[in-house]
Amino acid sequence: MENIRNFCIIAHIDHGKSTLADRLLEYTETVSARDAQAQVLDDMDLERERGITIKSHAIQMKYEHEGKHYILNLIDTPGHVDFSYEVSRSIAACEGALLIVDAAQGIEAQTISNLYLALEHNLTIIPVLNKMDLPSAMPEEVKDQIVDLIGCNRDDIILASGKTGYGIYDILEALVVKVPPPKGNYDAPLQALIFDSVFNSYRGIIAYFRIFNGTLSKNDKVKFVNTDRAYNADEVGVLKLEKEPKDTLYAGDVGYIISGIKNAGEVKVGDTITHVDNPCTEIIKGFEDVKPMVFAGIYPVETDDFEELRVSIEKLQLNDASLTFEPESSAALGFGFRCGFLGMLHMEIIQERLEREFGMTVINTVPNVSYHTYTTKGIMKIVNNPSDMPEETYIDRIEEPYINAQIITKSEYIGPVINLCIDKRGILKNQVYLTTDRVEITFEMPLAEIVFDFYDRLKTISRGYASFDYHPIEYREANLVKLDILLNGEPVDALSALIHRENSQMFGRKICEKLRQLIPRQQFDIAIQAGIGAKIIARETIKAYRKDVTSKCYGGDITRKRKLLEKQKKGKKRMRQVGNVEIPQSAFLAVLKLDE
Repeated sequence: MENIRNFCIIAHIDHGKSTLADRLLEYTETVSARDAQAQVLDDMDLERERGITIKSHAIQMKYEHEGKHYILNLIDTPGHVDFSYEVSRSIAACEGALLIVDAAQGIEAQTISNLYLALEHNLTIIPVLNKMDLPSAMPEEVKDQIVDLIGCNRDDIILASGKTGYGIYDILEALVVKVPPPKGNYDAPLQALIFDSVFNSYRGIIAYFRIFNGTLSKNDKVKFVNTDRAYNADEVGVLKLEKEPKDTLYAGDVGYIISGIKNAGEVKVGDTITHVDNPCTEIIKGFEDVKPMVFAGIYPVETDDFEELRVSIEKLQLNDASLTFEPESSAALGFGFRCGFLGMLHMEIIQERLEREFGMTVINTVPNVSYHTYTTKGIMKIVNNPSDMPEETYIDRIEEPYINAQIITKSEYIGPVINLCIDKRGILKNQVYLTTDRVEITFEMPLAEIVFDFYDRLKTISRGYASFDYHPIEYREANLVKLDILLNGEPVDALSALIHRENSQMFGRKICEKLRQLIPRQQFDIAIQAGIGAKIIARETIKAYRKDVTSKCYGGDITRKRKLLEKQKKGKKRMRQVGNVEIPQSAFLAVLKLDE
């Protein structure tokens, strides 16, 4: 155990984690030249296309230092705020963390929040200044920022470049020297934490774990404490580039177990594995529950695919434990699921993965957050879906979630950033200059306001120089109303939204205008209305296709024309009674992009 080092990499998105991980694998000869490619650990097409890490990836490296052989277990983590849950799981399985900061961009908001996560778990932090090869690198300024943030010595900061390989040996040496070896007892009962799992269609569910105490051998009888189910360990091993089976794994090791589990509900990330004969007395703590921030309905395009969609989401949940879902039904879209996501990017990625990995084409409804509604009888109801909202006459008050938002930007963009936050009902709490031209602004604002397009607009007004991080604080009372969208007098529950009363008129008008452009014309007039309760606040009409029935009448009595027009009018009326309006998928998504 003395020679094992478990560590993760934490950084803001785009600060070069994956490239640095590539160099570590290359310099420890974990990856052969034949298998080497950019972003080795990002094995999803989506990760490569977008250049972001979505999943944590574990891999084992061997390194020799002063004649001793060391085993380094690396867990690479995502940097985007929407995937911070992945980061918290990786941190729970490690003793040390590489804190990577881009020498050209300096410390960003997500770096700070991931760092706090690591410090809460008492991890040893090794600061690394990456991208030193860039002409725009500012090592001295960024070193000052790092010293202010974590209080280390300037000499402790390692200068490196993931692209050129500069400083990689210094990082490997620091890992061996500074990160403490895992603590544990080989003779104690087995105690292992599951930090991830994947579904393999041939072998069932593969669980990834870190052993804290005891040993785990092939063919051992094990049980998962939370689900209280017993299994046979058909295969255990370590995670290299490919899985490498071993006979026995010991305390401190990171590895995988295959036990022929086929049901997705039996493996829970954060569960403890122990032996059936000699179980451990307590489960491993320090693993936080996921708190979804954004809720949206996911429906199959074909209603017959409902069961298939359920199976796909269950398999996806194995690989992404931060996804939560429950069945729901909608009058407009049939049966589907109400899913909870950590943010808008997370929602987009889940939709893409369902399409690519499982071939499921789905319709997303308007995303919203979770509200607390108090009825006149004093009963509190949690509302995740606007269509579940009680009648307005029965509501005493509605409370919405507020967040503490930290924005770090260049001082020249302060004005537009503050204006944007105030437009979104934000309350300015603090403003601190980190350096002469970088400022940290703290706001309290409703979560519902950042769900739609806040992040995109923040990036636009700051030309990409603002970084954003948030955490929930509390629920506060708000003057909210339920806005219904009606087509020909029929409410479309999938388009209803809860919105602040002051913004409702403008929002309703915009939605009606957008839907008028997107819903195809029919043989009859379509009335699009936005209403609060019984009061209509906006209306647009899609005009019917109209055949010129009087074209064959030239000359003659006017009554001939009237007769034909009356006949056409009756036909349109009858058609309107039987005709139904098809809403294209783009109409559901248009609500998200109202400001464009």
